[in-house]
Amino acid sequence: MTARLDGFAFPPRRPAERLGVAVVSELVELIVTGQLDAGQLLPPEGPLSEHFGVSRTVIRESVKRLEEKGLVVVSQGRGTQVARVGSWNMLDPVVLSALIDNDESLGVLDELTIVRGSLEAAMAGTLASRRTPEELTRVEHALAVMREIRHESDSFRQADVVFHFTVMELSGNRLAENICKRLYRRAMESSRFHGMAYESAFESTLDEHARVVDAIARQDVAAAERTMRDHIVTSWQRRRLAGPGGGPAR
Repeated sequence: MTARLDGFAFPPRRPAERLGVAVVSELVELIVTGQLDAGQLLPPEGPLSEHFGVSRTVIRESVKRLEEKGLVVVSQGRGTQVARVGSWNMLDPVVLSALIDNDESLGVLDELTIVRGSLEAAMAGTLASRRTPEELTRVEHALAVMREIRHESDSFRQADVVFHFTVMELSGNRLAENICKRLYRRAMESSRFHGMAYESAFESTLDEHARVVDAIARQDVAAAERTMRDHIVTSWQRRRLAGPGGGPAR
């Protein structure tokens, strides 16, 4: 049954083992999907407590979690106001999941790909500029593993992840590595990110990875950056599902 508070209709509640987690999850989704707009005030503790069937203490803790995620601003005497998008912590796992899971247009994954491509390109360039023979061997081995298990989709996908994580780790850029891994891991959990199968997927992926390895081997910084960025962006474009009213991106 849908409840109404001050003209706002909450969707039916979902069962959950931990009520506090459920409250935060539902409120995050309402904010991320725009059902609670920027600048809008959350209902008071009493009505929220009644709607969720939890104590006011749970509501207060849940609002505190929302504030930590940058989704709301709590002002004494004014209440709890939904924050603008630019203030959200989009690397927060709950926020990032809500963004990806509720984005029918795939715009969030498009943005994620651009950010990931830029960061991984920079890391590939850094590795190319100062790689040791031992580090090159590790990258080459990661590519060799991919070649050995081609045509085995799940194993190939895992080997692909290992290749990218190896380049990230060897770059020595801990901040970029951390951000990319958060984005990559969460994207991998989404069926939308895997998108459509396409002809010659194994071959094109191996070829693009080989170009990255070649650039790193030659210590060509510009080529390493370009080939890594191009691989990440074009591979997403090839498998990208259609958005509303359109065909697959090219």
